[in-house]
Amino acid sequence: MFETIKNCFKNKEIRKKIWITLLILLIFRLGCYIPVPGMDADSFAQQINDVSFLELMSSITGGSLANATLFALGISPYINASIIIQLLSVGIPYLERLSKQGEEGRKRIAQITRYVTILLAIAQSVGIIVNFGIQGGAIELHLFGGNAIGETGAGWIAGIFLTVVYTAGAMIVMWLGERITEYGVSNGISLIIFVGIISTAGNQLVTKFTDVFGGNPSVLWEIAGFIILTVVEFTAIVAVDLSERKIPVQYAKQVKGRRMYGGQSSVIPMRIAGAGVMPLIFAFAIISVPAMLASLFWPNSGFETGVTEWFSGSSPYWYGQLIYMVTLCLLIFAFSFFYASMQFNPEDVSKTIQQNGGFIQGIRPGRPTADYLKRINNRITLFGAIYLSLVAFIPSILGIVATALSWNTDLISVFSTTGILIVVSVALELDKQLQSQLMMKNYKGFLK
Repeated sequence: MFETIKNCFKNKEIRKKIWITLLILLIFRLGCYIPVPGMDADSFAQQINDVSFLELMSSITGGSLANATLFALGISPYINASIIIQLLSVGIPYLERLSKQGEEGRKRIAQITRYVTILLAIAQSVGIIVNFGIQGGAIELHLFGGNAIGETGAGWIAGIFLTVVYTAGAMIVMWLGERITEYGVSNGISLIIFVGIISTAGNQLVTKFTDVFGGNPSVLWEIAGFIILTVVEFTAIVAVDLSERKIPVQYAKQVKGRRMYGGQSSVIPMRIAGAGVMPLIFAFAIISVPAMLASLFWPNSGFETGVTEWFSGSSPYWYGQLIYMVTLCLLIFAFSFFYASMQFNPEDVSKTIQQNGGFIQGIRPGRPTADYLKRINNRITLFGAIYLSLVAFIPSILGIVATALSWNTDLISVFSTTGILIVVSVALELDKQLQSQLMMKNYKGFLK
């Protein structure tokens, strides 16, 4: 990858794209430090850390959500909107037609996604303000003569103000991501998530090194353990992420006019982790809904206590953690198979192979080929779901071990395995994008 980056800087056009990308990412990081008036960042961060999904979202925003800054929502509303539109494209005929209309259809879908992003940003802003403002006093506003949100005075005006600010921040982040995609080197949304997670880990490491220079050399053991653990996790995730099952396809020779076509062999690559991190994000989002609803509508009630006891990863009782883990595992499996069915359609692949005169050795064309591909896809998806389940549970297992051994868990939790999975996936995709752009430039130079 470093060799690819060095070669990219030798090309003027790609070097310009890289500098544009770095400049936009710098603007994004500056926005993550712009404070919003009326917010108690310490109380806000404490409540964010009590919910695993919100903690993951905070790491994606580079700690901006926990610090209650301008870009607190980050890119999450746009991600959720994209997922919703992608799912609806399967069931709504209008969106399905747009997805098949080429460039114009994609532009129309992108515009619809932006509108949905605005709605989701408003909904998330209102949820944050109402939930954390009423429950923990994280929002104590004295704007326009108002008190805390929900109290007498003009607090509702301050609530509208914060909703506008957070929604505007989410739209600015979405705009920055689209500019990276248009003028930069790769998918801007993925790079923003990548930078957010990396900066979260970087901030924690800076704090630890400050402790070392402040006269606490024992922290060096924590840093060494964190580096070793990160290297092992990176190696394992890269090995699984790059692994794939290649199904050989043979194409028969065809005579068209005076020329002969076909007679070649190809492969159908089927990745084990083809769904990426999306099943994890969806599973964490769904499983955190009961706790969020309980704290929002029934605070300090028996229902909230029951949810915390029976259905929480931070439950003080073993049975609560067990129920939480089993439910999370089932959700990961369900979303893994759902995404696999969306990304790979055996019937369409079989039809395409047959129309081009191809066949899989030992399998009859048509329906038998589709059944064979479906069976292989289900097996691969099963192993992919097991892999994602292990990825989800490793932080909890490491946290239990560290607590039992009286270790500090700050650095262990700074890089959740889910975050590492996202970082590795984006880094590999960025490397592929840079290599493809280098190849295009080399071809152009050869033609000239």
